This record gives sequence, structure tokens and C-alpha cells, in this order.
Amino acid sequence: MKNIKLFLDEKPLFYDEIDYERMPKAYNIIKSQLPKPNIIHIIGTNGKGTTGRFLATALYNLGFSVGHYTSPHIVEFNERIWIDGKNVDNDSLEIVHKKLYKMLGAELSERLSYFEYTTFLAMLLFENCKYVVMEAGLGGEHDATAVFDKALTLVTPVDIDHESFLGNSIDDIATTKLNAMQKHLIIGKQKFAKVYDIAQNIAYTKGAVVYKYEDLLDKDDIVKIMSVSKELNLTHYLQDNLKLAISALKFLKLEYKTDSFKNSKLFGRLTPLDENILIDVGHNPLAATSILKELDTKKYVLIYNSYKDKDYKKILEILKPIILHVEIIDIDDERAESMSKLQSTLNILEIQYSPFVKINKDLSYLVFGSFSVVEKFLKVYGG
Repeated sequence: MKNIKLFLDEKPLFYDEIDYERMPKAYNIIKSQLPKPNIIHIIGTNGKGTTGRFLATALYNLGFSVGHYTSPHIVEFNERIWIDGKNVDNDSLEIVHKKLYKMLGAELSERLSYFEYTTFLAMLLFENCKYVVMEAGLGGEHDATAVFDKALTLVTPVDIDHESFLGNSIDDIATTKLNAMQKHLIIGKQKFAKVYDIAQNIAYTKGAVVYKYEDLLDKDDIVKIMSVSKELNLTHYLQDNLKLAISALKFLKLEYKTDSFKNSKLFGRLTPLDENILIDVGHNPLAATSILKELDTKKYVLIYNSYKDKDYKKILEILKPIILHVEIIDIDDERAESMSKLQSTLNILEIQYSPFVKINKDLSYLVFGSFSVVEKFLKVYGG
């Protein structure tokens, strides 16, 4: 068998069609051999990564062994699997890869998608964890992470994204995501009020209980949230994600402190890379709206590119008030929009553009568009 890096490299990261039966079938074959931690499932469009890291860090700092499964990664695969404050090491990955490959058998191991296989891989690595914070990859109901028994489900903001798989309306997208709930669900701050109504309807059919995040917080929590936000210099949307994470701690009846969240900020969320460079892995209109709210006092050179399936015209319209001009970075990905179409959109929006070449120390930059944009920029900038 191939080592884990070669094995995963041969699996496509994205598919035009998804076999929704494959993961449940594989799970039923090996579920008796998998650990059974307390899983906190996170679904939603934006904010899953930071909400998950806030929660996982707090649980770890409270003395529990904790795993956090997140995606995608920016630089290396190890970023996806975090255990007790550290990304998984290569030796551990290799050991568990051999174990999983043997459990599943060669044929099934080869047939599973990249995300399906790595989800099982993470679960085996979380063998000694009391809690596992597990983020859905694409949707909810049919996501690879949905096969496991969950103690709690958290819902970050739901918005339009991945329409080809999830639907073209908030009703469709929210329903697909929220169908992943099992027993208990906490809804974070939402752009669309109907998300809560849809959740209540689904919960009724499943006999589940739905909470609004604010109903689990008291005055003392608000004081702590403001203290943590000031200490970590959190943006408004990161404060919302922190509130959702704390509501989960309250549901679990765990006493936390303000220092429970130390070392919890995830890289790539309006992260200052240098005095004049901010990077953000956001890739949809909701993320663009959040960024505009934070950065509406100055102009930035936007280092940008987009995939074909993203509403990049809407994203650029939202960000236009803070754009000095756009510098297009080549992300060398078959899913990337053609240069001609991206340039045509920029022309329609009357936004000046040029290829990205180098950083001018006299200008302020925002690197935004996707994990791939940030990854490529870091390689160029670091090189």
C-alpha cells in the first residue's frame, strides 16, 4: 500500500457527483472498531473552523483530551486533525492509515473519497479523546461526518453556497444542513430568521431540542466574552463564533474561564501577515460582507481569484468600497474561473486590475478568495 501522502494525492479533492450511500455503508462495516467519543458536530456556511477551534481549545484547557477535525487545510494536511493543542504528526498519520486501510480493505479504501477516508482517519486518531469537535465539510445531512452519533450539533451562519450540491435557496440549503441534527442543536447568529423556523420543524419530526445560542448565555458570559474578545482582538464575526462555542460549554454544563481560550485563534481569519497584509480564507458573499464591516475605513489592494462555482461578481460588488484595485493571483486549479471571465466581470464592475507580481510596502493588501488563494500567496510571499 502507498504511504498516506501518495494515497491521498491520488484521490480527487472534489467531485461532480457524490455517492451519498458509500460513506454510511463503509461506516456500518467498521463502526464496531471505531472509538465513541462525545461528538460535537458543527454545520453551517461560514465560521465552522473558528467556532470549532474556540470550543476545542476551551475543552482542552479545561482538562479534557480533545480532537478537532476541520477542513480544508491551507498549507499541509496535518492542519485538519488537531489533538490536544497540536496538529497531528506524520508518524501518527502513517500508523493509523495502515490500520484503517486494513480495516476497510483495499477495494473500499480506494473507492472512498478524499474527505470520507480522512474522516475515518481522524476518528481513529481521536481514540483517546473525551470530546471531538467535528466540522461538516460541504453540507450536513449527507456529509461524511453525519454518520456518527452526536452529543450536540452547532449551527453557524447559513447562507447561499455550493448551490450545485445543496440547492439554490436558503430553504433548501438550511434543510440539507439541519437534517444532520440528532438530539440537541444550538443555532448561532443567523442572517436569515427562517433558519430557526426550519430547524424547529425538523426537530419536531426527529424529537430533537433546539436552542438559540443567546438563550444559553447570561450576563456573566457576556462580560467574559468581551474580555476574551479584547484579549484576542476578535473581529465582530469571530465574537459571534465565540458566543456559539461558549453556548456549547454552557449546554455541557462546563465552567470555563476567560483564559480557557488562549491560543485558540485560527490562522487565515483576517490574520495580519505583516504590517500591510491581511489574509482571509473566506470565499462567499457572507464572508465578504463580514470583511467589509470590519475594514470599511481604508482602501486595500485585493489579491484575488475565484472558483467557477462561486458568486464572485457578488463578492466583488460587496468589497468594491474598500478595493483600491485587484491583483489576480494564479491558483493553478481546474476549478478556477477563466481569466477572461474574471476580467470581464471586473470590467463590468469598473474595478481596475492587473496580475499579482509583488507586494508594495507602501500599500495595504487583503488576500481573499479561498483557501487556495491564501495557500498560493503564502508560497509566493514566503518564497
